[in-house]
Amino acid sequence: MKVGLVVPQFGMNSTKENLITFIRLAEKEGFESLWVYDRMFYPLNPQQPYPGTPNKREWPEYFQNVLDPLTTLAFIAANTTKANLGTCIIDMIFHNPITLAKEFTTIDILSQGRMICGLGIGWSKDEYLAANIPYEKRGERANEILQAMIKIWTDDSVEFSGNFYKIPKSIINPKPVQRPHPKILLGGFSPKTFERMVKYADGYIGALAGSFEYFTNSIKMFNDSIEKSSKSRKDFDLTILTYPYLFTSSSENDWAPMCGTIDEIGSDLSKLKSFGVDRVILAINAEENYNVNKTIELVKELKKFCQ
Repeated sequence: MKVGLVVPQFGMNSTKENLITFIRLAEKEGFESLWVYDRMFYPLNPQQPYPGTPNKREWPEYFQNVLDPLTTLAFIAANTTKANLGTCIIDMIFHNPITLAKEFTTIDILSQGRMICGLGIGWSKDEYLAANIPYEKRGERANEILQAMIKIWTDDSVEFSGNFYKIPKSIINPKPVQRPHPKILLGGFSPKTFERMVKYADGYIGALAGSFEYFTNSIKMFNDSIEKSSKSRKDFDLTILTYPYLFTSSSENDWAPMCGTIDEIGSDLSKLKSFGVDRVILAINAEENYNVNKTIELVKELKKFCQ
């Protein structure tokens, strides 16, 4: 099972110095990929609770300080040579498909073919409001964005006419280094996500943010969708984002996956491997007491359980 890391992009200690030190150490230690995620802002009075916390209106505090994902990824591309570079995820609905496709293409070229495009449709009504995009029919918009981006990446002469997006017949170059295009991973938790994946994408990017019971339901939808298609499991990449949190003793945690002692977190990583996960992403945000060297030492220990 491959192991990727979320870079220090979220939280009060998301600094240039921490970012450079982190990515250089991560590449030196042989981690397969480096990842960023997407958050537009931190609403003070959100319309919806944070997912997984139905009665909690406050979002995680580290959302208050966020580096832009694609700009950060371009910086990482310039300061690394081996690690793959991914988004887990970009809310594609808030972007124009031409602009987004060109940004991914540029990073793929500058990194010499290391880009992985993790995409989702978002969930925050506040972010939809700020983006001036209707919350309704977001799945239909996502389908058109994916179709348009694939055309931009692969067609010599690009033309697209949908209900939401239109591209007049045009030349849109350069093309990505990776052919036919960088790998597309889709995030989400509904059956529609997996239907979209088998039509337009190369895999799924999920999150182990709740119980294993909830997680196994996503894995079942992933496998069932592939079985219903004409494709095989080997055609799809299964990547899972996790949030390891270290406790000094097992008595401090009795329910949450990826929380506990090194061995307890390692046991959860072994479970993911047994589910057929191809890649695990370890996310430790740059909060108040964040330390790059200690973080790298922790993920090095966890990496042993993935081999």
